[in-house]
Amino acid sequence: MTIDTTLHFPRAPESGDFVDARVAPSGVLEHLSQQEVLKLLDAGQGGLYPLFRRCALAVLNCGSDSDDPRELFERYASFDLRLMRQPWGVKLDLTHAPATAFVDGRMIRGVQEHLFAVLRDIVYTSNEIMASGRFDLTEPDDITNAVFCILRNAGVLEHRGRPDLVVCWGGHSIGREEYDYSKRVGYELGLRGLSVCTGCGPGAMKGPMKGATVAHAKQRLQHGRFIGLTEPGIVAAEPPNPIVNALVILPDIEKRLEAFVRLGHGIVVFPGGVGTAEEILYLLGVLLDPANAEQPLPVIFTGPAAAADYFAQLHEFVGLTLGPAAQQRYRIIIDDEAEVARVMNAGLDHVRAHRRQHSDSYQFNWLLHIPPAFQRPFAADHAGVAGLTLNFDQPLHERAANLRRMFSAIVSGNVREQGLRAIAEHGPFEVRSDPVLMQSLDALLAAFVAQKRMKLSGDYQPCYRLARG
Repeated sequence: MTIDTTLHFPRAPESGDFVDARVAPSGVLEHLSQQEVLKLLDAGQGGLYPLFRRCALAVLNCGSDSDDPRELFERYASFDLRLMRQPWGVKLDLTHAPATAFVDGRMIRGVQEHLFAVLRDIVYTSNEIMASGRFDLTEPDDITNAVFCILRNAGVLEHRGRPDLVVCWGGHSIGREEYDYSKRVGYELGLRGLSVCTGCGPGAMKGPMKGATVAHAKQRLQHGRFIGLTEPGIVAAEPPNPIVNALVILPDIEKRLEAFVRLGHGIVVFPGGVGTAEEILYLLGVLLDPANAEQPLPVIFTGPAAAADYFAQLHEFVGLTLGPAAQQRYRIIIDDEAEVARVMNAGLDHVRAHRRQHSDSYQFNWLLHIPPAFQRPFAADHAGVAGLTLNFDQPLHERAANLRRMFSAIVSGNVREQGLRAIAEHGPFEVRSDPVLMQSLDALLAAFVAQKRMKLSGDYQPCYRLARG
């Protein structure tokens, strides 16, 4: 996307933390309808302004060391942005924007692209997905079609090469050793011409992209894809890292997760916290569906030697909660980045052959069956968590779905603005489980806390309380 930017500085705040600017997009967002502009200016119920402001501020705050959205919104409480309608199109007027988004008085190009990706996806989702009447978002097929349309509109389905997109999951709050290892894995993937898709934030979401960028430069690859998938509830805590060259904002966590597994051709999981556990449980719950028994999707858990115990505990947790069949859907490779890349590359050959045999798209996995329980948005609040059932008497697919929902609630209580407010007002979520599940859950969550995998900044205060039931 080409961005034409003109800046003006009517005042210079004494703190030096803020910049006022006027930014004009070129290309796909040169023109908005009057209705679209009015919705973006409307701060009331049904208006898009509050959502657009939150996401835009997060993007402009790229590089922050904080993962507390309350801190971000308090620090930039005076931030404002307005659409200016002009005869030749629209411009954005920014007031008190984070100065880190600018260099020598001009907005950084990557930040510009991310800012208008936010505008593009918010407008498109509101008009074409939510309000058009084309989709019944209680129906599984319509949910999948909505995810496809959002990705297509963002241009991330245009790749014409062989399957090469590796989804990388892992924690945003990881240590230097694990971060450097994720870079080395990305480097080995990049040397083999593979592209990377992540949740777009820092830590294990940035490392593989950084390594692959260097490898692509060495291989003289000009069009590597570094796709970031996020959603409004989490983008403020995990703003897109600067390497992302294709950012997509999905409307909720369930559609974001579906986008990952339908867009990616293979998945690498690095050490992480509850967000990574949520992604793993979602993925394994989907792959355990009998309809997906023949789906080739290479999945590798990997980390440096120091992460061996982390993955051993995670492997034990998966075996206890989901059984041996779930453990067989992934491979654990410790401290061998080249082997990770070799195994993944070979796995992608199987993906290509399977897609060709079944005439399925290389760019969007239509044949993958996602059970409705994994598609329906979950209200990650106190009432929602209290209504979850976790025991060994329930069917496996139901237990997997509820485990995923429980971890989603903890992610919300850790980093999402709405979840943080709910915890501050009503106290920790109460998670109920039978004694055996309780013990395993308690051990895993306690390990995440001890290893500082929950937050980047500040002392961690648990947002959950485990209760027998």
